[in-house]
Amino acid sequence: MNFDDNLKKRAQLFEASLQKFCAAQDASIPPRLREAMNYSREAGGKRLRPVLCMAGAELFGTAGEAVFPLALALEMVHTASLIHDDLPCMDNDSLRRGKPTNHKVFGETLALLAGDSLFLYAFDVALSGLSDAGFEWKRTERALALFARALGPAGICGGQVLDTDLQSQSHDRDFVKHIASMKTMVLIRAAVGSGALLAGAGDEDLSSVMSYGEKAGLAFQISDDILDCIGTQEKMGKTLGKDRSQHKRTFVSAYGLEGARAMLESLTLEACAHLERFGEKAEFLRSLALELENRSN
Repeated sequence: MNFDDNLKKRAQLFEASLQKFCAAQDASIPPRLREAMNYSREAGGKRLRPVLCMAGAELFGTAGEAVFPLALALEMVHTASLIHDDLPCMDNDSLRRGKPTNHKVFGETLALLAGDSLFLYAFDVALSGLSDAGFEWKRTERALALFARALGPAGICGGQVLDTDLQSQSHDRDFVKHIASMKTMVLIRAAVGSGALLAGAGDEDLSSVMSYGEKAGLAFQISDDILDCIGTQEKMGKTLGKDRSQHKRTFVSAYGLEGARAMLESLTLEACAHLERFGEKAEFLRSLALELENRSN
């Protein structure tokens, strides 16, 4: 099976499980809130974070399906972050994944609460699901601790502050790396790392996997910044050029288009180098890093 088919198979496996979950979720959730949560959660996307979680587990001999509760939780918090990111008080965007943003459909109040609910519900889903799947508590604890740290003030919430709060920003050219590390990279690193932790990865192996996630996560943000300049709205499914119009820090604005491309190539090579100790077992993760470097959406 080639890489594209392998990636598609994993994403479809996650998608099928997601649809079952959405259809069977807690009936006590108010219908409109559930509708708003599902609207963004089922809107598609690359499903990169759940796929990385599943691949991290598979690298150490655990089936990807087994870690679905945590893969789902990762996609839930990522979706929540996008709902909040699109709000008028943040990036004020009207298009996400080719559809009107959540607040454009449900209003700002419900969109805010849908995002909050997804953030919190993710922990309920992960804890109960991993317990039912029979994972050792110590592994679950370590995986969820990594997950939680990626979300808080030293994770994506802090990254959003650096991206939006003028008083928190620096004129240093490398400040864009700091933003990307907290806003984008940290959840990608946690995705592959938490999957590896659930599968019982030792400290040295985990360090290599986390380093891979760090480099791949930064590379992903650079490619996103590049596509914001040269991509098409049809393929990207979101409004392009907003970073420039809002004078936001990006890798392209900091280093130029060619400089960003060179950095992207370097980080991709570094990501792959961190997988060398795993040999052929890491071929999917290696190919995924190369795919992210050359993506068009």
